[in-house]
Amino acid sequence: MLPPISSIGSLPSIDHLSLNSTVKAADGGEFAKLFQSTIQQVAHTQASADTAVKNFLNGDGGELHSTVLATQKADLEFDMFLQVRNKVVSAYQEVMKIQL
Repeated sequence: MLPPISSIGSLPSIDHLSLNSTVKAADGGEFAKLFQSTIQQVAHTQASADTAVKNFLNGDGGELHSTVLATQKADLEFDMFLQVRNKVVSAYQEVMKIQL
């Protein structure tokens, strides 16, 4: 008889700080610095959008159109970052397929 399956618990949250430490550990030179700064920029834009939404919901002077623009900017920036990451991973996979 098989033993019962145990719970694995909750998954740890992924935040930009853990991604930054991963990039620093790789020490990939200029690409790693560019990647790290891009992650920080995306995280900063998302934090700004979160602040704009909170200010709007709390009635602290946030206007609807500026709040929507901030959230759309954060969404577009994240989508662009994700597409660039996908292209980099795809290029890496193609390079790894090359036979010497």
